[in-house]
Amino acid sequence: MRRVTGGLVNPSPGRSELARRAAIAAVQRSLSGPRTIVVLNPKGGAHKTTATLLIAATFGIHRGGYTLAWDNNETMGTLGVRAQGAQHTNTAVDLLRDLEDFAYSTSARVGDLDKYVRNQGDARFDALASDLDPAGAASIDDVAFGKLHAALSRFYRILIIDTGNNMRASNWEAAVETADQLVVVSTIREDTAYGAASLLDGLRLKGHGDKVAQAVTVLASPAKTADRALSARLHDHFSQLTRTVVDVPYDPALVAGGPLNIDALAPRTREAWLYATAAIAEGL
Repeated sequence: MRRVTGGLVNPSPGRSELARRAAIAAVQRSLSGPRTIVVLNPKGGAHKTTATLLIAATFGIHRGGYTLAWDNNETMGTLGVRAQGAQHTNTAVDLLRDLEDFAYSTSARVGDLDKYVRNQGDARFDALASDLDPAGAASIDDVAFGKLHAALSRFYRILIIDTGNNMRASNWEAAVETADQLVVVSTIREDTAYGAASLLDGLRLKGHGDKVAQAVTVLASPAKTADRALSARLHDHFSQLTRTVVDVPYDPALVAGGPLNIDALAPRTREAWLYATAAIAEGL
């Protein structure tokens, strides 16, 4: 319109464009140091791993690199299955074994981590898998988590941590202790929502009331059409417990549970996760 009219008509951006620009600006905001985001729900199938990867992808796409999605399951998690593969099969257990090469070396560089993390291509973030050996005896406890977190915080600006389902595991509790921002994820279902609500009650009893009050709740639609009455009830409940509640839609590209392909997602899905990530970034 500007070109056709020689600049006589200069349309302003619309409301949706302004909202999108504000969301991107929030995601790109300057930080005073490395930040840790912890994704939680004690129930399996609550969308935690999907959320971890999509939050990391959104930060990676809009901020650039130095973003890590980390599976902090004490034994076997699924982030390694959902992330794009690499030429190696190393996990957090292998990194922990070799950690002294990074923790105490002044010459260590982020590129030295390439044999442990998995580059996620155009999504521009790395993924660190938990142990994938079903017969393995290795596990990550709070001490191991602390060592890994201290080392990885040297190389990444933003760490998004996927947690297991055991709220009593020491590495689960250690992740919450390090969190700059908690993200509570639930599908719009009674069972996963109950798990999320119980989680928040437990965190307050453990002395994390301030973190709960500043948490972000992400409600994910489990089907093309969600139960509107239940959605409204969950919005009302979690908005009283956490800082904000955001919605993300059902997307058939996520149903199969295979490696995340960000380009396969519908535009409305990517847009929703941009707004969700912006809400998370505002707490950093």
